[in-house]
Amino acid sequence: MNPKIALIQMDSAFAEPTKNFSHALDLLNKAMKENPDILVLPETFNTGFFPTANLKSLADKNGEQTKTLFSSYAKENKVSIVAGSVTTLKNDNIYNTAYIFNKNGNLIAEYDKIHSFTPSGEHNYYTGGKNLVTFNLEGLKCGIIICYDIRFCELVRSLALQGLDLLFVPAHWPLIRKKHWINLVTTRAIENQMYVCAVNACSKTENTIYGGNSLLINPWGDELCHLNETESIGYGNIDVSIIKDIRESINVFRDRKPDLYKL
Repeated sequence: MNPKIALIQMDSAFAEPTKNFSHALDLLNKAMKENPDILVLPETFNTGFFPTANLKSLADKNGEQTKTLFSSYAKENKVSIVAGSVTTLKNDNIYNTAYIFNKNGNLIAEYDKIHSFTPSGEHNYYTGGKNLVTFNLEGLKCGIIICYDIRFCELVRSLALQGLDLLFVPAHWPLIRKKHWINLVTTRAIENQMYVCAVNACSKTENTIYGGNSLLINPWGDELCHLNETESIGYGNIDVSIIKDIRESINVFRDRKPDLYKL
């Protein structure tokens, strides 16, 4: 089986979670017309990135709305969902949380963004996660990180060493650093010999424009999907035989010398 992924590049309305949840469902319905196996949304699609003044009142408490909505949708449509990430309120702390559902509607994984983007002050509002997360989805060993996390190669390699086939990266990455986004996503795929599905938002928050350019990259660094800068949906298939081929021909995991690395 070569699972088909739908990359849903969403334009989130700033600080309007009710509108955004409804819009996300509309986009999921559009994406389902091509019969994908996995649907993927961007980072903090419920609030945008990120309203500071009343963030707690906008957050999804314990992720309940997200869980109810996407669990039901996954089960009814027999599709797996990587529900991007949402601004959540847990134990009176705000988190940037990704929820993953299988086609039976079961919540199979939950990940809190580890690295806050300090230049924008994210760390002053969001609590950072403490756990790396992997899961099995549609026959693939998967991991997930969120946006700024991709700049930390140690994090991605730590996940890759667990035998990943596919890494998901929901994001709200600004257009001004588009080149960084494309290069980092591609590099993480090449250096870790895995697929990377990176779904970015294309919204606007005050003076920041988020740049789209969602990507599905294979382990050779080839672009299977590359969206533009506007709201859109793209597709690509995962062929796990490519992973086996590249790891046999250029076996960086065998040839590593971790006893010499000081990180």
